[in-house]
Amino acid sequence: MGLIYIPVVGIPAPQGSKRHVGHGVMIESSKRVKPWRQDVREAALKFYHGPIIEDAVDISIVFIFPRPKSHYGTGKNAHRLKPSAPKYVTSVRNGDLEKLERSTYDGLSQKAGGTVLQDDSLVAKNSNEKRYCKRDEHPGAYIYIKKLKNVQQHLKVV
Repeated sequence: MGLIYIPVVGIPAPQGSKRHVGHGVMIESSKRVKPWRQDVREAALKFYHGPIIEDAVDISIVFIFPRPKSHYGTGKNAHRLKPSAPKYVTSVRNGDLEKLERSTYDGLSQKAGGTVLQDDSLVAKNSNEKRYCKRDEHPGAYIYIKKLKNVQQHLKVV
């Protein structure tokens, strides 16, 4: 198995806290998590046609967010980015990387309804970033998954 590439279109949402609604039932506090997980599941169904992965994996995710209007000029420059417009997303509203990873891994995990990984505990290595959209790019994520070779080291006792 080589590199698996799953492009997701949608607005990435962090998996945050849960709240108690009675009788031992807990639900996500954020209403944006469920649609994001569904976007991840649908993209996985469309772009990955292999068996459920049951081995350790290395995942890289580029989370892509829409730019706010304040990043653009006004008038005839409304389509141009301001020189001060940042590349990377740092606002609290979009969540931290760890919470974005959690919601995305759940969308991939069979135990949470996904179709790629048996469980998100198989993610043994990762590299992620969150940035704003480039020109003509949709918000969402680029997910790259690679199985890790399970090479065991044999020590020679002398």
